[in-house]
Order: sequence, then C-alpha cells, then structure tokens
Amino acid sequence: MSKVGNFTNRLYRGEVSYDIVGRTKIWYIVSAVILVLAAVGLFGRGLNLGIEFRGGAEFVAPANTCTSQDVRTVAEDQGASAVITQDLGDNRVRLQTEALTAEQSASMVSALADACDTTAGEIKVQLVGPTWGGEITKKALTGLVVFLIAVVIFLSLYFEWRMAVAAMIALLHDVVITVGIYALVGFEVTPATVIGVLTILGYSLYDTVVVFDKVKENTRDIMGQSRMTYSEAANLALNQTLVRSINTSIVALLPVAAILFVGVGVLGAGTLKDLALALFIGLIAGTYSSIFVATPLLCQLKERQPQIKALHSRVMARRSSGNRGADPAAAVASAGAASTADGGSATAGATAPVRKERPHRQTGPRNQPKRTPRSKRG
Repeated sequence: MSKVGNFTNRLYRGEVSYDIVGRTKIWYIVSAVILVLAAVGLFGRGLNLGIEFRGGAEFVAPANTCTSQDVRTVAEDQGASAVITQDLGDNRVRLQTEALTAEQSASMVSALADACDTTAGEIKVQLVGPTWGGEITKKALTGLVVFLIAVVIFLSLYFEWRMAVAAMIALLHDVVITVGIYALVGFEVTPATVIGVLTILGYSLYDTVVVFDKVKENTRDIMGQSRMTYSEAANLALNQTLVRSINTSIVALLPVAAILFVGVGVLGAGTLKDLALALFIGLIAGTYSSIFVATPLLCQLKERQPQIKALHSRVMARRSSGNRGADPAAAVASAGAASTADGGSATAGATAPVRKERPHRQTGPRNQPKRTPRSKRG
C-alpha cells in the first residue's frame, strides 16, 4: 500500500487526527481577514460590470493592421467615453463604449474599418440597452434565491435546521469572497461570471453535504455513549473526509486551470476566461469553507443544545474519573474498598498485599530432545 493510501486509512480510523474543530478561532480569523478585504473591494472600488449589465456598444474587428491601442485611439477620436479594449485572440480585437446612437455607431464602424484595413461588413456590432442588463441581473438574483430556498428545505429535511444554517453561511462566505475578489482586482463581471458563481455554489454545497453526511453517521448514536463529545465526533468525520474533499477539489481545479491559463492565454477566449475565473476562485473558497467553516460552525450551534451540553459534561466526568483511576493511591483505595465489599478483612487505610514477581528458573539455553529426520524414520 502506498504512503498516501496508508495515511488516508489512518485518518479514517482516527489513528491520525487534526484538531480542525478545536481551532475554530484560527479559521474564523482567516475568513474574517479575507471577507474584510473582499468588502473593501466591493464597497470601495465596486464591481466592473460588463456591457451586458450597464448597457453600451460593442465592436469586434479583425486586427489586420491595428492593435488594441489603435482601436482605443480611434474610439477616443470619435468622442466615445468609457472605452474598453481587449485582444480576443484569433486576430480579433474588441471595443466597448457607452451607449451610442445609430449615427455614432455607423461613424465608429467606418473609422474602425479604415484603421484596421478591413471592410465595414467584417466588423460585428452589438448595441445593448441598460434594461437588458437589468433583466439579466433580476433573473440571476431570482435563480439564486430559489436555489437557496430549495437547499434550505432539503438540508432541513435530510439533516436538521442547524446544518442548513451552517451550510448557508458557508455558501454566503464563498459568494462574498468570489465577488469581492472580482471587485478588488477589477475583473469584468459578465453573464458568464454569473453562471460561474451559481456553479460554484453547487460545488461548495456538494463538499459540505458529504462532510455533514459523515457527521450524521458518526453522531447517530452519540447520546448513548460517554466516550466522545459531539465536536470530537464531527472532527473525526472531517478527518475521514479530508483527503476526499481535497482530491475532489484538485481534480475539479485541474481542467478549470487548464481553461483559464492555457485556453485563455493561447486562444484568447474571453467568455471562457470569465467562466473559468469565477470557477477557479469559487472552488478554492468552497473547499476551504466546507472544511474550516461549515462544520466548526455546526459544532458551535450543536453545543448550545442542553442534551449535547450534558453529553459533554458526561464525557469530561468520565475522563477525569479515568485519570484518577490511573493514580496509584486511588487504585489502592478502590482495591481496599472492593475487598471490604466482598467480605474481606481489609481495614480502613490498609493496603492490599503486593504480589511479588517470581524470577524465571530457566536461565540458560532451553534443551529440547533431538528428533530423527523424517527421511530416516522407519
């Protein structure tokens, strides 16, 4: 068996364990720092909304003899504002401006055709009104709300409402981090970005449900024992699913990274970049939240229940009793009490007789009778 497989089995059996739940404050501090940075970007700089959300005009021209800087110069000479240019790869360049009239759009097409040494028919024009972007935003928010309501109902029925609350906070954690990083770095938000954000909610929820299912399995009969607290059982479930969660996330990140760094860098596919970037950020945030946010938060909610508190007290009392039993003086006292209860003659303060260990009589090599080989037996 490989070292990785052996380590995984030891994690599953509890022979090796990382106290993830016990270090809740550390994970909360890390999340708080990231969320503060995300909030600074979101409320300080704001989101760089694409043309689909803010409205405007988009021109895609063949870059035969022009660059993105040449296209920007042409747009500024035409009096356009809010100019954004981008090399799309495959010998094409994209220009985005504020909303233009039909006459302004025709003039822009003519100027771009002259600058890029092409014809007006080779330039693709798309005029987007701000109302269309508003409809896209409304539909995206509606889909998000419906998704969250369905998730809460499912988790509440299959698990319990505390797990639903913990999962929802983890999902909100992932969305805020992803959107905040977009705002902080200045990435453009397009409909593909919205699709990516909705997709990472599914990935994050999948990881969280797998961990919660193992927590449910480990804590099914936890009230009938006094060896392990709820938090310890949940921490064991985290360790048992830790390698699986990391491996699943790595496998999911590899194709996304290939699209983001290879496909976009070589092919220059803008739509793929918007989708892959949201997935890449969200997958990392979702893996972190499913391990270090959702389950520790669930344990904090569960530890407030009276029966879980009673279980914790019972486990601690048993452990403290076991530690006292390991004390020699306490062991002698209990042995004397047990002898008295059995009708013995032990008196108060008397100690039980100590049995002396007898030395082995055999000190030299052990002599055994020689046996005739089987081939020479009659």
